[in-house]
Amino acid sequence: MKYDALSYPYPSRRVPLYANNGMVATSQPLAAQAGLEILKKGGNAIDAAIATAACLTVVEPTSNGIGGDAFALVWTNGQLHGLNASGPAPKALSIDALKQAGYSEIPKFGLVPVTVPGAPSAWAQLSRRFGKLPLTEVLRPAIEYAANGYPVSPTLGMYWKRAYRLYKEQCVEPEFAAWFETFAPDGRAPEIGEMWRSKGHASTLQAIAETNAEAFYRGEIAEQIDQFSKQYGGFLSIEDLLDYQPEWVKPIHVNYRGYDVWEIPPNGQGLVALLALNILKGFDFPAKDAVDTYHKQIEAIKLAFADGKRWITDVRHMGISVERLLSEAFAAERRALIKDTAIQPEPGTPPQGGTVYLATADREGNMVSFIQSNYMGFGSGLVVPGTGISLQNRGHNFSLDLSHENRLEPGKKTYHTIIPGFLTKDDQAVGPFGVMGGFMQPQGHVQVVMNAIDFHLNPQAALDAPRWQWMEGMKVQVERNIPEHIVQELARRGHNIQVSLDSGSFGRGQVIWRNEHGVLVGGTEPRTDGCVAAW
Repeated sequence: MKYDALSYPYPSRRVPLYANNGMVATSQPLAAQAGLEILKKGGNAIDAAIATAACLTVVEPTSNGIGGDAFALVWTNGQLHGLNASGPAPKALSIDALKQAGYSEIPKFGLVPVTVPGAPSAWAQLSRRFGKLPLTEVLRPAIEYAANGYPVSPTLGMYWKRAYRLYKEQCVEPEFAAWFETFAPDGRAPEIGEMWRSKGHASTLQAIAETNAEAFYRGEIAEQIDQFSKQYGGFLSIEDLLDYQPEWVKPIHVNYRGYDVWEIPPNGQGLVALLALNILKGFDFPAKDAVDTYHKQIEAIKLAFADGKRWITDVRHMGISVERLLSEAFAAERRALIKDTAIQPEPGTPPQGGTVYLATADREGNMVSFIQSNYMGFGSGLVVPGTGISLQNRGHNFSLDLSHENRLEPGKKTYHTIIPGFLTKDDQAVGPFGVMGGFMQPQGHVQVVMNAIDFHLNPQAALDAPRWQWMEGMKVQVERNIPEHIVQELARRGHNIQVSLDSGSFGRGQVIWRNEHGVLVGGTEPRTDGCVAAW
């Protein structure tokens, strides 16, 4: 991929980083350095990804945790592998059970939305299949930060305070006490620059490292999770943990202007990004900062989300194939709906036939695109006492409508927002990319890919560029540095434009791509405490 490092008309807050031996890009500097430390000790990109991911559960707990899910795309030996480490609904959790308990919808917090955590299984599986160093060595930086503490970084501190205020207001029942003991031990969120540590978190990570995650799913930790769930009437049980295994999956892709853009198949929402790119490749985009470019991107995303929210769920429960959704005929049909004014998106009928992201690469050619999350920041608001495990609330995405594709069913995986991305060209790796942030993620993928491929921006400039996000109906939020004349013209075309002063909701991305000289080029997100560590 060719680009001019200084070509972007808006001043980049950072320049791309170039290196040859190895690179780690993520949203927290201490985690990026932990991954680099593992590379320097003889680990590969897979080991570095695991180290960084585990460290992020400690140094960025506002976005992920040991009790969350994970997905990975791994390039090694000339092949791309996909890992789906998202957990299903507990076997005791059903629509009937919730309705009998008086629920008309799945709550955001508490034990009801808790699904089986998959992240520890992802670390163990990746280490077992592709790693070079023992897991005890790879998780050591995370364990040391948890045991000894670290100073809270600026963006982390802001989100921590925001979460504390929310949980203090809404999470008042006894089962939430351990969250406050763990994350607000002095009766408040830690201040920026203040040290925070979690001995329970360190002990849990040590047990995961020593047993390759067996302790989490079949040992003492599993028993602690089971006991906590039973104590407060939860649905997650030790049987759910015993039965869980992550899945190796075949990545899905579309070809966009000669590049193959890869995503994890459903239950992840990476399909939405591919649906949008499949529509957009039928248009020409001579300029990035043009009204027509923004308008068509927004309309394509709206149509892609309409189809994604209609069909995406556990792939074993989908009523339509991914191949049909990504067919050229369906893309052409949806593309024809895009006119000069904004439309209200509706699902089509195909023809028959709160998250952390990291990227790693090493000098051997291995590359990893990895993402993990508790959802909505800290997740359910629950911490298993004494363990540092904050449990995710992914079950909130299930529908209680019996006719919906993504309806709640025991043992089923829900529509999942977190998605890693990967780019190849002519069957060779270009590299990993991702943009974390709920339903912003596929929108971020589309914008970063187009910034690089259509508009020839380097990885850092592709991330720095101002973003938009479709919310619902005609509502679109834009960052304040999008040119005013474009904002006004989009409004005239029927979009309900809202200029946002908070850039945090527009996603936080990382990119590592290998250029035509075989050199690694990294970019990191200016909207967070992002860092590229390299050597």
